[in-house]
Amino acid sequence: QIKKFREGIKVGDRVVTAGGIYGKVRSIEDTTFSLEISKDVRITIDKGSVYPSADEASKDAQAQGDQSK
Repeated sequence: QIKKFREGIKVGDRVVTAGGIYGKVRSIEDTTFSLEISKDVRITIDKGSVYPSADEASKDAQAQGDQSK
């Protein structure tokens, strides 16, 4: 489900990063997104670290923690 979401992200979509940073997608590269997190403030993040919501980010982080045990 999250993989499908990541593949369907387009410029203008709002997302949250695994670190809890909310932003709007401003550009898409092969492996990264540029997120605008405030007016005229952009960061580059890995495509694998975006989620449709904070709940999804939390669930994925918990699942990864469970797998490492």
